[in-house]
Amino acid sequence: MGVDTEANERSELMLRTNLNDIQVFMAVVDAGSFIAGGKAMGLSRSAAGKAVMRLEDRLGVRLLNRTTRTLSPTDEGRVLYQRGLQILASVDEAEASVAGKSGTPRGVLRLTVPDAYGRHALLPIIGAYMKAWPEVQVEVSFTDRVTDIVEEGFDLAVRIGVDSSDTRLVSRVVARCRAMLCASPSYIAERGAPSDLDDLASHDCLVFSSRNQRQAWRFPSEQGDSIKAQARSRLRLDSGEALLGAARAGLGIAFLPDFLIAGDIAAGRLALVLPEHGSGDVPILALYPDKRLLDPRVRRFIDLMVEELGS
Repeated sequence: MGVDTEANERSELMLRTNLNDIQVFMAVVDAGSFIAGGKAMGLSRSAAGKAVMRLEDRLGVRLLNRTTRTLSPTDEGRVLYQRGLQILASVDEAEASVAGKSGTPRGVLRLTVPDAYGRHALLPIIGAYMKAWPEVQVEVSFTDRVTDIVEEGFDLAVRIGVDSSDTRLVSRVVARCRAMLCASPSYIAERGAPSDLDDLASHDCLVFSSRNQRQAWRFPSEQGDSIKAQARSRLRLDSGEALLGAARAGLGIAFLPDFLIAGDIAAGRLALVLPEHGSGDVPILALYPDKRLLDPRVRRFIDLMVEELGS
């Protein structure tokens, strides 16, 4: 065996070791402990700890803040974690570019979806997708927070009524919904129903708010533009499910999408308020990073959403 061959083998072994240690570190961060993170990688707590220590020694920085009760990444650890997501995404993309010739989805599909819509509408689609493509693993973040898809390593985001000006992203409408005003019968019995949109200013309105950005209630006008309602809000929540629960509990009037309230309206737990005023059609969008070659696992999931939700 020549010197060059031995050097190449040592280099490949070191690269594999480095990548393995990074994956162990990421698993520990995800799990929040060495025990669970090691188990996810098929390692003992001790082996996971040694892998992270090797990584820290090699980089010359501390990656984790360790206490007797908690484990959290340092600033350097967060940077490495995000870069690790990008590395794994690049590996998945490389695999997908090879698999693309056959169009067979493989690898890990990372999704970020609205909490309520994800649970109500997308979980059945995810189940059908996994059954159709058994070589794909799916990781889903259920959150109403608007994530940075590229920086956080997601393949695809689903958003309701929020397009993106981010030139790194491509959007496609996969379905549409309509938001309606609603309240519980107990609230209406106690406070009465508003007579028009201006009357909302004298009612308790339940408003979606995330990171100090409050959702405006807008309604289409006869002139083709939109009317912004002056809704008084004493309770603001960052979750569609929480808004639904608050409306059911009689805490105020909510402005919620039809897919979320249809069952409660039918069962009498909620009643429509000012039913002549709705949001109009609101697009439900799939957003994904702009790539020359769209990964088969992403393309197939978008196609399935269009097929299932469009009907």
